[in-house]
Amino acid sequence: MITICKNCNKKLTLSNKIKKGIAQLAPGRLLRLPCPQCGKAIVLDATSIASENNPSRTLPKKLIRPPSPPDISWLKEGVFEEEEVVEDIPQTLILIQPGPDRDKVTEAVESIGYQASFAESDEEAIGKMQFVNYASVILHTDFRDGTLEESPFHQFMCDMSMLKRRFIFYILIGSEFSTLYDLEALSNSANLVVNTEEIPELLTILRKAIPRYEELFGSLMAELNAYSG
Repeated sequence: MITICKNCNKKLTLSNKIKKGIAQLAPGRLLRLPCPQCGKAIVLDATSIASENNPSRTLPKKLIRPPSPPDISWLKEGVFEEEEVVEDIPQTLILIQPGPDRDKVTEAVESIGYQASFAESDEEAIGKMQFVNYASVILHTDFRDGTLEESPFHQFMCDMSMLKRRFIFYILIGSEFSTLYDLEALSNSANLVVNTEEIPELLTILRKAIPRYEELFGSLMAELNAYSG
């Protein structure tokens, strides 16, 4: 299967494993992959395979049922929820003090297709976690005074029910960590640890860590989600 990145217009050949995953997508679901050429997100759905495997085939008009027009009542009323986001876009909650480090982390997660959200305190972060299903959470150990063990938010993550926690990629950043050290991440109830010095390389780290995590646990989490749903 060959597709074209809409960001850099380079032709990309996708593996059979990725083709199989796309073919199994439910209607309306999207798969986001980082382009190996430019690093930006590529969005694919099940029709991507169908259209490329059968480029000359068209469906009979009677089988084509277009979606209903969008509700634009808000346009006349002038009401718009600024915090409303597209459901399919994964979100990341970043708990880092404003500054260069937070800017670099934000740039990295947005480069792989995540939408960044911020909190200025433990209380605000915990409140956001109650209402939003974040795909990942990034906590810097310097986010507040005291040790990681004394962090109310970290304790909140450690105490979270696994029904929700298993779907969150939890990243800890700090000068005390050894980047990509799985044993250290496990001992701190996280999925990934990153040393502060490696923040400029976070994009490369995420490209390595997230696919490895999904390869190890993706199928299991999908089965658990189907069972619990």
